[in-house]
Amino acid sequence: MSDKPKRPHPVFTLLVEVGRKPDDGLPDDATGGALMCYAAGVDEAEAVREAVAVLKTAGMAVLEVSGYGSLEDREAEGHDISEEERSLMARAASENAVIVAQTTVFREDG
Repeated sequence: MSDKPKRPHPVFTLLVEVGRKPDDGLPDDATGGALMCYAAGVDEAEAVREAVAVLKTAGMAVLEVSGYGSLEDREAEGHDISEEERSLMARAASENAVIVAQTTVFREDG
């Protein structure tokens, strides 16, 4: 067994679309929502699996996940990343957690 320290996993930015499910925590008049999440993983696929597992455990109906890459990927693409966003990413990395940074609720028009 190796005594090498574990290398921290990169944190990926994910946009998760959710539908409705009983007791999902969304407002009664919502038709679904979108969650901006930060999740650590050895790669983006693992980060997606972790985020989906956590959200399903929380009673969410996950429909689709879009990945926006790691912090390094996003910096290389010229994304403007706020200090608050960097702080949430650092927290996701240090806690090896899925952090939901923002929730947008979808409602029917009219």
